[in-house]
Amino acid sequence: MPGTRIRRYLRHGLLPQLAVFQTVAKLGSFTRAAEALFVAQPTVSIQMKKLSETLGVPLFEQTGKKPILTDAGRELAAACKDIFERLEQVEERLVGLRDLEHGRLRIATSSFGKYFIPRFLGEFCKEHPNIEVSLHIDNWRGIRQRLQENADDLYVLSTLPAEPELTAHLIHSSPIDVYAPIGHPLAGARAIAFRDLADQLFLLREPGSATRHIAQELCEQNGITPRVRMELASDEAVKQSVIANLGIALLPRQIVDLDAHRSQLCALDVEGFPVVRQWYIAYQRDKRLPAVASAFVEYTCSLLAGLQTPPIPLRASKVASR
Repeated sequence: MPGTRIRRYLRHGLLPQLAVFQTVAKLGSFTRAAEALFVAQPTVSIQMKKLSETLGVPLFEQTGKKPILTDAGRELAAACKDIFERLEQVEERLVGLRDLEHGRLRIATSSFGKYFIPRFLGEFCKEHPNIEVSLHIDNWRGIRQRLQENADDLYVLSTLPAEPELTAHLIHSSPIDVYAPIGHPLAGARAIAFRDLADQLFLLREPGSATRHIAQELCEQNGITPRVRMELASDEAVKQSVIANLGIALLPRQIVDLDAHRSQLCALDVEGFPVVRQWYIAYQRDKRLPAVASAFVEYTCSLLAGLQTPPIPLRASKVASR
């Protein structure tokens, strides 16, 4: 039974009122909220008056024509976000329990994942044609923020953050080489020691990305400080900058089509390369996955059979074994 302190919340259709309140708070207008909810503006005003009376505190201050949230209103707006997100999670789980074939799958991946995750999804959706899929692509910082907010079901990434704690499954391996513009003085040289790259201008991804992490570890191991010419937010931007003769860079083979770029860039024969970047499908350790997300994890893990490759050591969360 609900505690006595919140029983008054159950008397006046509180949930619909909270939905109206959340819309007003988001749009900053009773009129725009009414339009968004397809109701009359007086209906919104009445609902907000009843909600304020139920809670015993004013939720808005009127400044000109714009309603401004009071302190109590801001507290309630934050609570509404949690309440409705929780209800959505419950509904998604219930949908998954009712019928795997009509669930929703939300995946976020850092930028390189766009080269292989859509293929996984394509085959998976052939088996489950009625599921709804949302794929969000962002840089590593953006994905880490989404992880902290628990905004998605699953995350595809290679650098696993220490927080939050994750359950992660290896699903893909990507070899990385050192690329230079065609005609570079080291093009054609054999068995180049990594330390011999100390005087080269490097093009690096943003802090936190896997290729940058690998480059920094190799520099530390070889006692050199890389001469960083540019930091860029995507592997494609790094590739185009190499072609433009702005420096050398570590890049995944999968995004460099040497047949198409043979006259523009080349892979240097550097000792210890290629190194292999491992990709994981991960979720918060205490998260109960919807049925469709759990099925996709099983599917992607099954694709790795026979494709294991030695990884470069990464400081990462513990990886689950399957």
